Amino acid sequence: MAPRRKTAGLSGCGEVDEVVVGEARASLIKCRIAEQLAQTFKSLSDPTRVRIISVLLKREICVTDLTAALEMSQSAISHQLGDMREMGLVKFRKEGRHVFYALDDEHVRDLFQQGLAHVEHR
Repeated sequence: MAPRRKTAGLSGCGEVDEVVVGEARASLIKCRIAEQLAQTFKSLSDPTRVRIISVLLKREICVTDLTAALEMSQSAISHQLGDMREMGLVKFRKEGRHVFYALDDEHVRDLFQQGLAHVEHR
């Protein structure tokens, strides 16, 4: 183990521990990944999108039924679904004139359920 080299810090909490700083730097994620993750959380920060995901946890659903369930206009729901599709949160398939949406993968389900558990724990 490297010896602890301390230098004067500006944070007001004393000296900088170079070993701790090195370990902290080693655990940092790359900026590009941080931006993508922030965008994912940003896309989950809209209440309408969260409500859409709560429906999609249980089943695939067509836009018409989703519109009725959320009591919103089809254009508003379609706009949200388009943004969610771009972010990789949902996927869709067409069956005739109907478009059905589902969660893109288990990661989206897990993110939602972990966030919900955190909120309900408070």
